[in-house]
Amino acid sequence: MIYSCMHTHTTFCDGEADAHTMCAAAWSRGFTSIGFSSHAPVTKKTGLKTGWHLPDERLEEYIAAIRREQKLWEGKLEVYLGLEVDFIRGLCGPADRDIQDLPLDYIIGAVHYVASPKNGELFTVDSPPEEFEHGLEDLFDRDGRALYDAYYDAYGAMISAGGCDILAHLDLIKKNNRGFAFFSPDAPEYLNRLERIADLAAEARTAGAQAGGRIPVVEVNTGGIIRGRTAEPYPSPAMQGRLYRRHVPLTINADAHGPDQLGGAYEIARETMISAGYGGMLIFKGRKDGRALWREEAL
Repeated sequence: MIYSCMHTHTTFCDGEADAHTMCAAAWSRGFTSIGFSSHAPVTKKTGLKTGWHLPDERLEEYIAAIRREQKLWEGKLEVYLGLEVDFIRGLCGPADRDIQDLPLDYIIGAVHYVASPKNGELFTVDSPPEEFEHGLEDLFDRDGRALYDAYYDAYGAMISAGGCDILAHLDLIKKNNRGFAFFSPDAPEYLNRLERIADLAAEARTAGAQAGGRIPVVEVNTGGIIRGRTAEPYPSPAMQGRLYRRHVPLTINADAHGPDQLGGAYEIARETMISAGYGGMLIFKGRKDGRALWREEAL
């Protein structure tokens, strides 16, 4: 199995180590490549102030730092520059012109924020358990379906807007659903949402190919397993099966926030992909003529 990770965070956002340390760890573990995907700045656009996004004023510094690592590791480890860009309806997203114009190798699209149907207040679906409980109660009246509807509405809107090379942790909404505390993943209504998202992912690939734009790949993200929050990767084996039937390819990422997380739970991800029908995974190989390049490797 080829080891690579395009979803990697550093101390530029909420990671635990600098880019050079992460590269050294990847090299020591036999990785062929590593891509850095700091949480893109949001404050200037949205007014949100967080402790986990790259500050606007450090964007150029971040780009320069990753480009330095590319030169330092040339011939040994492939190093790529990306961003994980939040889609917040009406405020920001991967398709924004300022994001598309950046000199990035790839763009990861993600949904963390949803708006309360009561007052429009933004809520992070992957917040710590106690904070999540308060948000579910205060902003969604403990209505689990209303919350996952808001999440998948936002995710679908992000896919339709385009601009992504990788779709991140597709069913992140389950992170705080241990013991099916607020929704059942087997409920027909929930499964219908998965069907629609799978359709949109397939449609976005077709549209991107026809328009000469970005053609999104879905990541199998092991971050929830690594941090003890989920027993399975994002997306679930059931969702992977839906993507397989629509010929949507997958790549494996750790969503690593520290050196020890690189490659974590990759064997679990591999097993779920094989069970879903996949015989191979995609490995990112850079960008040429505006297109992301991918190579398929056997699982």
